[in-house]
Amino acid sequence: MKYIVTGADGQLGGRVAANMLKEVSGSDLIFTCLEPNRIPQERKDEWAKQGVSLRVANYSDKEGMIKAFEGGDRIWVVSGLLNGPERVAQHKNVIDACGEAGVKHITYTSFFGANREGYHQYVLPDHRATEAYLKQCGIEYNIMRNNLYMENYLSTSVMLAILSNNVWGTNAREAKATYIAKDDSGACGAALLLGKGEHNMDYDLTSLEPTSQRDICKMIAERSGIDFKFVPMNDDEFLAYLEALHIPAETDGDYSASPLPFCSNDMITNEGGVATGQMAIISHDVEKLLGRKPLEIRDVMPNYDYVWKEKITSYRQFR
Repeated sequence: MKYIVTGADGQLGGRVAANMLKEVSGSDLIFTCLEPNRIPQERKDEWAKQGVSLRVANYSDKEGMIKAFEGGDRIWVVSGLLNGPERVAQHKNVIDACGEAGVKHITYTSFFGANREGYHQYVLPDHRATEAYLKQCGIEYNIMRNNLYMENYLSTSVMLAILSNNVWGTNAREAKATYIAKDDSGACGAALLLGKGEHNMDYDLTSLEPTSQRDICKMIAERSGIDFKFVPMNDDEFLAYLEALHIPAETDGDYSASPLPFCSNDMITNEGGVATGQMAIISHDVEKLLGRKPLEIRDVMPNYDYVWKEKITSYRQFR
């Protein structure tokens, strides 16, 4: 059995890749990414030593992906970076390439709420279109729908507060969410890639303890000794907060002065979903896949002390 991990150079794909190396021989693994030259040489050397095949996969190049996926039986697919029709087309390319390369099973990384009525987050149309196409393509599948990553609030939110005179702004206001840890998402991705999911089943990945950002802000303030001030905002106020930090509205905007690769439309609608209670639903799917309870904020928080200790000002400094 040959397993493919896309985006193996990324934060989530890298976690899936690392988990797979714990479970199977490197000679049974194909890792793909857009630009292998951006991966540290020591990591590539270690993969090569373990027998991993590293290949280029550009979601806009179907023919190239057919070659990259050749010989693979099961694949874990991380979603593309852009929002809108281009990303939907890219995802279709990936699925079509899998079919032509003979891949027998696809695990797709979607977003929480893609199967629920009344959810209008900016990224959801892309995921809904991809899920629909995946379900009718004829290839067996699993879908993992991640809730918002808790790491974003321990890194991104802290960094934005540092850049805003310690003001932690959000239109999520006082609402809570069952944020998912990237480590848990990566472990679940590997579990599904290995075949531990049920046939053509969807999985919602959440933690078990709904937590508000005011709570997170307070925990970090107490831990750091920094007087971070939690400020609930309406949508317009949060937009102004993000615009003051040069964060563009769209994913194809000007990011030259932005501390983040995210767009404000994405952030505002995600936080708006938190505000209405949409992201506070509890799922036990992590337990089903991993045989243990999911991580909570308190478990992950120590890994991100460096953000406030080093006064990080750009996502490129995250680790």
